[in-house]
Amino acid sequence: MNFNYTIISKNILQGFSPRARNVLEKRFGLDLEDAGLKKATLELIGREYGITRERVRQIEKEELDKVKKEAQSKHGDVFRCLEKKIRDSGSLREEKSLISEIEVSSKMSGFSDKNIANHIIFLLSLDSRLKRQKESDLFYAFWMLEQESLELAKKVIADFSRLLKKEKSPLTLDYYLEKRKVSDVPVKAVLPYLEISKVVLKNSEGEYGFSDWPEISPRGVKDMAYLSLRREGKPLHFSAIAQNIGKESHVQTVHNELIKDSRFILVGRGVYGLGEWGYEPGTVQEIIFKTLKKKNHPMSKSEIVDDVLNQRFVKKNTILLNLNNKKYFQKDNQGKYQIRLT
Repeated sequence: MNFNYTIISKNILQGFSPRARNVLEKRFGLDLEDAGLKKATLELIGREYGITRERVRQIEKEELDKVKKEAQSKHGDVFRCLEKKIRDSGSLREEKSLISEIEVSSKMSGFSDKNIANHIIFLLSLDSRLKRQKESDLFYAFWMLEQESLELAKKVIADFSRLLKKEKSPLTLDYYLEKRKVSDVPVKAVLPYLEISKVVLKNSEGEYGFSDWPEISPRGVKDMAYLSLRREGKPLHFSAIAQNIGKESHVQTVHNELIKDSRFILVGRGVYGLGEWGYEPGTVQEIIFKTLKKKNHPMSKSEIVDDVLNQRFVKKNTILLNLNNKKYFQKDNQGKYQIRLT
């Protein structure tokens, strides 16, 4: 069911005294023509009426309490609809997600209002069965029907955190659902429960991880470059990386950041890969040296070339030129190469 939430909230406001109506309109931002404007603070309203901010708070609470029962009786279908949206998601919904869903539904039904979000929050505040939890260090603001739903949400977030610590990389929701240990939470409630968390977040790729992971909350050019390479799954030239992250006009800045960060390995002329893919730092000569040292036995020219080409995007002749450096490498009587003994 879809409603014109703006008209409904305005009708409900008619039951308030002029001062109470003005206070509520300003506190909830119902009088704003632009949704980007800020709601009035308690202090600002208090100055307008020559009363304390605490008195404004009291007026707000008293008037809301007075009209709740009447509003729910007169517009029961609206409140039942709002409650159902929350109940169907495990009796708990993150505020912005809930508002966004209702906004989209309203627009599809032909009800468009730049400030509809504030009117929806006002109506939610009039439902005596709903409780709003303010934003905190751990959670975004959310609405719930039952306290038990919050405890279940905490269990899901803790369980997802456990799996992230074990896997040490971002995970999809499907992967978590397959591996989760919390069995008393219905599948449809897992996503709404995760949405309230500030600890476990979802990135633009739809993967979940800890909020301080660069794959989840990239900070600066280096993290964005890292994510760009992970998305591509292959080494890229620094100019292509700059284009991917929208820094085409600052190509050299991107290059400088890649040079300074140990996560990135120069594997060709201006081409960078990730160390986590198995690329090792160093020049072609150093890669040959590491290859021979790791194998710990003489290697043929073709074996060395193949191994180095797995590490570097260079021409075969570049490898051979470095291999012929007699200061570091020597060839035995079988034509195989080893590190020159000093």
